[in-house]
Amino acid sequence: MKSNIIIKELNLLFPNPKCELEYTKPYELLIATVLSAQCTDKRVNEVTKVLFSKYNLNTLKDASLKEIEAIIRPCGSYTKKAYYLKSIATKLINDYNGEVPNNREYLESLPGVGRKTCNVVLSNIYNVPAIAVDTHVARVSVRLGLVNENANVSQIEDTLMHKFPKEHWSRLHHQLVLFGRYKCKALKPECLDCPFQKYCQYYQKTIK
Repeated sequence: MKSNIIIKELNLLFPNPKCELEYTKPYELLIATVLSAQCTDKRVNEVTKVLFSKYNLNTLKDASLKEIEAIIRPCGSYTKKAYYLKSIATKLINDYNGEVPNNREYLESLPGVGRKTCNVVLSNIYNVPAIAVDTHVARVSVRLGLVNENANVSQIEDTLMHKFPKEHWSRLHHQLVLFGRYKCKALKPECLDCPFQKYCQYYQKTIK
């Protein structure tokens, strides 16, 4: 089956996949993932290094939006994201004494937290099987013919969960992200030594 071959090859390419966002506390991963929307993990890590050295959750809750905006500006959409961060800090302090709960419904109710962010947090913090669909996962899934090119994020997630065993979901998510980030890039993908050439619609149409 194609899914078994994909798992096998990704295990060879990325035997120890992990989230590339840097964090030491659960709330830091939540905040970093919110900041990562439309931004690279590399830039987010540069920003959160400053942000987390200046604020903890309590002081972030009380910080002015302008102070937060000044730090996170390189991540883009900084006005909106500053509001998200301050609101998240406030709600976590008030509702869970600063802890990030293993509660999907609650997490998805937080400002700026959608299903992808929730999947990243639950998967990495609580080992909840999940596939977070970002631009890399979406692109790779389409190119490998796993999903229709018009599929939305929800459809991609549902399809991948159907095609791959549950015990592989979280690991597969990281592997697809890394594969899309470093190998199957949006521009100038490295196709010539790719193990998925025979499945890849991009390769068949553009390279072969």
